[in-house]
This record gives sequence, C-alpha cells and structure tokens, in this order.
Amino acid sequence: MTEPTSHDPYTVYTAARSGCPVEVISSGPTRRSSYLITGYAEAREALGDARLSKDTAAFFAGKESSRTLHRALAHNMLASDPPEHTRLRKLVTGAFTTGAVAELRPAITRITEELLDQWTPDEPFDFIAGLASPLPVTVICELLGVPDEDRPSIRSWSTELFTAGAPDAIDAASHSLATYMSELVASKRAHPGTTLLDRLIAAHDGEDALTEEELVSLAVLLLVAGHETTTNFLGNALLALLLHPAAKGRLREHPDQIPAALDELLRFDPPVSTATFRFTTEPITLGGTEIPAGHPVLVALGAANRDPARFSEPDHLDLDRDAPAHLAFGHGIHRCLGAPLAKAEVEIALRATLGRFPSIRLAIAARDVQWRHTRLVRGLVALPVSVRLREGKHSSSVGAL
Repeated sequence: MTEPTSHDPYTVYTAARSGCPVEVISSGPTRRSSYLITGYAEAREALGDARLSKDTAAFFAGKESSRTLHRALAHNMLASDPPEHTRLRKLVTGAFTTGAVAELRPAITRITEELLDQWTPDEPFDFIAGLASPLPVTVICELLGVPDEDRPSIRSWSTELFTAGAPDAIDAASHSLATYMSELVASKRAHPGTTLLDRLIAAHDGEDALTEEELVSLAVLLLVAGHETTTNFLGNALLALLLHPAAKGRLREHPDQIPAALDELLRFDPPVSTATFRFTTEPITLGGTEIPAGHPVLVALGAANRDPARFSEPDHLDLDRDAPAHLAFGHGIHRCLGAPLAKAEVEIALRATLGRFPSIRLAIAARDVQWRHTRLVRGLVALPVSVRLREGKHSSSVGAL
C-alpha cells in the first residue's frame, strides 16, 4: 500500500479499501506481516474482538529491541487486556462521566474565554497554539493537579511522544514524563489534595492495590491522552468548518446545533488516524482475509469512517448525517473514556470562537496548512486564522455560552 500523506490520507485509504478491506502490509522489525483494516464493518468487528490482544508486553517478550521507552508508557492501561484493563479503567471512569464533565463546563468556559481574550484582531493568529493546545492541557492539568509552571514542559514532552521517525526523542520524552509524574506523586503524598491524582494515590495506598508503576503509568496516560487527541479534534474540526463555509455559517447562526455536529466532524477527520497496537492471539478471519495468530493488526479509524458501505458520500461533510456510529473514539472495552470531556471542550471552544469571531477565516491557503508528521494521531502543526477588528473581544454573541 502507498504510504498515506499527512495532507490527504483519505485518497490512499480509498484505494486500499477498494482492493480489500483487510490488507497485508510489509513486515516490520518483528519480521511478521501486519494487517491493515480500512473497512468500517471489519474495523468495528476487530475493535470488539477479544482475540485481538493489546498486551504489548506479551507480544514483544523475548524480542530484542534498541528502544528504551519507559515502562510506565510501554505498559499502560491501553496496552493491557482484562482483567487488568478492567480494574485500571474502573478507577478513573467516574472522572469522565457525563455528570462529572458537566461540573467542569464552567471552568472550561472560563479557560476558553481567557485564551480568546489574548487574540489580536486584524492579525493572523495560530488557533492551535492559542486555543486548541492550551485549552485541553489546562483542563487535564487542573483535573490532575499539575502546577501552572510545569504545563509548558508537559505540552512539549507530549508532542515529542507522537513524533514519527524519532525513536530516541520519543524514548527520552517518555522518561521525562514518567520522572516528572513520579515526583508529582511524591509531592502529593506529602501534601494531599482533592484532585484526580490524589484519588489515584489513595487507591494505590488502599484496597485497590495499584502498584507504584501502575499508578505512575495511569497518571501519565491520563495526562497525555487527556489533551493530545482533544487538541487535534479541535484543530481538525475548525479547519473542516473553515473549508466548508456553509457549515461554518450554519453553526455560527445556530450554535445550539454544535453538539449534534461534533460526531460528523469526528467522522470526517478524526484526531486519531490509526488505533493503538493489537495482535491476534489465535487465527481469525476478517473481511474474508485469514489472519494467523501472533500478527499485528492495525485498524485505520480514518479509513473506516470514510467507508461508503457505511456512510454515503463519505468524503462530504454533512452536518445532518446520522454519524454517532463513527469509530473516532474506538469501539468496545477500549473506547476512549475521555470522550465526554473531549466533546465538551470542543463544543465550548467552537461556540465561543464562532460567536466572538463570526468572520474567522484561514490566514493562509488551504494547501499550505501543515500537518504533524505522525502515524498514530492526525493533527495540525499550526492553524493560522484571521478575524476582523470590528468584532472586538466581547461580542454579544458570546452570551450564547
């Protein structure tokens, strides 16, 4: 299969899916063929199949590797199967329920408004650096209790974790994050508080018996996953609207339709292009393709969301589409537990941005938009936008929040 480009991976995905929704791709360092899933039905089936394990420790056991990824990142909740996965997920699910997220909405709104206050009308402004990145970082850091002065480092290390073709930088960032989190845990033990991290520490020291490595791993995962994909979700969503003026205008005029539009925006250009690592524990058949035991299976979520067998005219952004069945958040027991928080942040951010700056537009040509060089997530390096001075920073439209 031709390597998808960051700017437009969907053309390549379409070609691959038209040949076969489950395709053998070139062998990697394990010398075993991998299988790429681009069809919707096959992807959904794979994501919910218990015969596809996420236990990376088991898969790579005994295999030589030059990588030095910290164990806290190499062996986390996402890289585990039941019952370990069930136990770990149960500890944090309560923090991301719809009810729990509703309590965070005033704080999310406040952070959003403070960030928008820093925009300079009539000058190009980077939406990623100015809102899409700092908003979710601030929210998850406040939830976990990460001090303000440490947040720029968290953002930098997290970005490095997803850099394609830079294993040394990824490994170094993993150690920086794990070391930082270990030190933060120690600090909170000495000075307990009421944050989510404090509750996880209590679980470690109580009946749930989290090991120290599990505690640090879970905290790092929440820190990284809690903002990285939301940044991409928000950036991709605004770009899609800027490239589809009618859709942008509709949501600007009818902001109450934004929550319903989020699923279509997620389907159209999801923040995660390929689901995290899985491998077969026994022979299985997907899409008529037989996959032997012990082989990696890559689920291309972006490709599945553009499958015409599931979504008519999939390359068309349609805000009236019935899109909640998209796979942008995954499916099954590993479905993103932070989905309610991500949706709340993007809804509030889009509502505030379109309400305050209704004439917002791209400040560069669409072809010049730069995408991050990574295979797992799909997001923008920057998104330069322009707004008009006459709109000011306290438009009455913000009252819709």
